Amino acid sequence: MGDLGHLFRSAAEHAADYRTSLSERQVGVPVDQVALTDAFSGPLPSAACPPERVLADLIAAAEPGLVASAGPRYFGFVVGGALPAATAADILAAGWDQLATNAVTSPAAVAAEAAAGDWLKELLGIPASASVGFVTGAQAANTAGLAAARHQVLADAGWDVERRGLLGAPPIRVIAGQERHGTIDRSLRLLGLGTDAVHPVSAEPNGAIDLESLRAVLRAGSSGPTIVCLQAGNVNTGACDRLREACELVRRHGGWVHVDGAFGLWAAASPATRHLVDGLELADSWACDGHKWLNLPYDSAFAFCARPDVHAAAMSYSAAYLVGSGGLPAGADLTAESSRRARGFAVWAGLRELGSLGVAALVERCCELARRFATGLARAGFEVANEVVLNQVLVGFGDDARTDRVVAAVQADGTCWMGGTTWRGRRLMRISVSNAATTEADVDRSIAAITRLAG
Repeated sequence: MGDLGHLFRSAAEHAADYRTSLSERQVGVPVDQVALTDAFSGPLPSAACPPERVLADLIAAAEPGLVASAGPRYFGFVVGGALPAATAADILAAGWDQLATNAVTSPAAVAAEAAAGDWLKELLGIPASASVGFVTGAQAANTAGLAAARHQVLADAGWDVERRGLLGAPPIRVIAGQERHGTIDRSLRLLGLGTDAVHPVSAEPNGAIDLESLRAVLRAGSSGPTIVCLQAGNVNTGACDRLREACELVRRHGGWVHVDGAFGLWAAASPATRHLVDGLELADSWACDGHKWLNLPYDSAFAFCARPDVHAAAMSYSAAYLVGSGGLPAGADLTAESSRRARGFAVWAGLRELGSLGVAALVERCCELARRFATGLARAGFEVANEVVLNQVLVGFGDDARTDRVVAAVQADGTCWMGGTTWRGRRLMRISVSNAATTEADVDRSIAAITRLAG
């Protein structure tokens, strides 16, 4: 046990040293991918290797290829950092090595998810009676929500999709905005509905769904099974659909409303931004990430459903050997994985560290820093292409080719990291401010680097 303690402490100390260095590290650096792969490669040794040597070799091989995405100047892909208490809880979760299938395999893991789930619903304004599945990311959360939707709209039509499948089932109409996230389409493929089921709805100038277009699409279709996908937080602009009006409109047509709120649903946690997601409680299912704006370690996300029985009917299964199944839906009943890591410990710890006021402050601060980015880059003579409503900023540097050159130069420089995107037919720099550790100084330092490199 002494050797194990030394090994675990060495790993934790290295992780802590790495995290402490993030504020001054180059965020992204050019990597020789071939050399990096070679460092991990070679024949599998026939003899055992001491764990201490394995750990040292892993660190040596990985270090040149690590991206400081947990640091305060990483602004790509809506990536947050990882809160100290949540990270420490994740280290414990790895050490405890719990199987979070149900309350038999790990009573503690299921209890942590139950408590954290209640806190999440309170923060986001989701009905307290809703179920919560702890999943890997927005892809898994959207898939679970749309599986519940598929179950219910077909059950309403007299079809048991879990027993009979989709062959011969009433066709399902999926209504979604033109600027929906790509995970919606992949979920539809995985669920056997296919992307041809999508009836697209046009978007307003800032990327939110156009209500008149939604009304027209609803009227144009049949009265058959209908699922409507709304969005809280456009992936490029941060714009949120008008959820109250849209939900009420869908209700009149008897459809199921699923909200993809991967990062934008966190607007509900702050009084300053809550109006942007007004009416979210009227939906039937919701998807939300924890490893984005809540700053939890990867991987962490949540699938909420207003109908726990429907959620479980769509996702759970039973087996003679599966002791502990068949009770109140929990754990693996609400996800697509049975062998699940106990990610609820980190969720509980992160929420406990921040508290409700801390979550609100985190959301508000990131929005303020996004506006600081927009103001600073506009003053430097660059075009801010979107209305900055949350934590997303789109910036143009002239023509598409120049914008791509600036993005590439910023990524190679290492001061900060932003990605590129295509929005409304134009190439733009996409800045996502999601890290709890980001400061005004980090933003100003990044603006100075962008200005220098663009010049």
